[in-house]
Amino acid sequence: MVCDAKLIPAVQGKTRVVCIIGDPIRHSLSPVMQNAAFAAGHLDYVYVPFAVTPDNLGPAVAGLKALGVCGFNVTIPHKTAIIPFLDRLDESAEAAGAVNTVQLVGDLLIGYNTDGDGLVDSLRTDLGFSPGEQQILVAGAGGAARGALAALCRAGAKRILLYNRSIENALAVKHEMNIRYPETYIEIVRQDRVNREDLSVTCLLLNTTSLGMNGERIEGINLSELAADAKIYDMVYSCAGTALVKEASALGLQAVNGLGMLVAQGERAFEIWTGQRPLKGVMRCALNLI
Repeated sequence: MVCDAKLIPAVQGKTRVVCIIGDPIRHSLSPVMQNAAFAAGHLDYVYVPFAVTPDNLGPAVAGLKALGVCGFNVTIPHKTAIIPFLDRLDESAEAAGAVNTVQLVGDLLIGYNTDGDGLVDSLRTDLGFSPGEQQILVAGAGGAARGALAALCRAGAKRILLYNRSIENALAVKHEMNIRYPETYIEIVRQDRVNREDLSVTCLLLNTTSLGMNGERIEGINLSELAADAKIYDMVYSCAGTALVKEASALGLQAVNGLGMLVAQGERAFEIWTGQRPLKGVMRCALNLI
């Protein structure tokens, strides 16, 4: 497979436009990997970033709809705020309470959340882990956790431990998931630390918090108490590796960060917009992951 992100066709009058909106937006890696995938698939699309402040979100969405863009990605701080401006939500977005992908179909703006299912794709690809197999420990109960939990439940997870310093937030998320996915057992870890017994039978530790972006560690989880074959997934992505991934690797545990999830969610968004899967490996190649 030849990957060359430079081979992007010239924009023409019939070129379809896809974009990403957020604030800030300059750090986004999505234009690199999406344009590489469009070029590799010989599709006449172009993907561009737009900085949109919270005050301009409504007018920006109306403008994109009026311009007839094919669709767009949504990143911080708009993933929840955009919902009132959309016409319909897919189950993935309803369950997550957030939107990261929008498709324009006729006059309708339809919101999706590909983050959670992208996580499940990455778990299988990067860690060889199937959510339906064993016990999962999830750290965090924020917006990212909601999307992750919903996707894990849809993928057949049977038992999930939810660890968060705020019990109230964890209870709210647990209640929402119990209503929507009653077949999955979710238990809240109520103490300030996860006990040795729970850690010893945990097969996957998933960090959904932002801890690790600046070298922080997750308090209350002793990685040395995990089984030797436990796997670690940190949704924070960093080419240099996060603190959690580095600590786990030093203990001989299989661990990856969220770059694979970034690719997988992007592949799902690509399919929503174009109706076809991107060529395998192109987005990873564009981000120098392989």
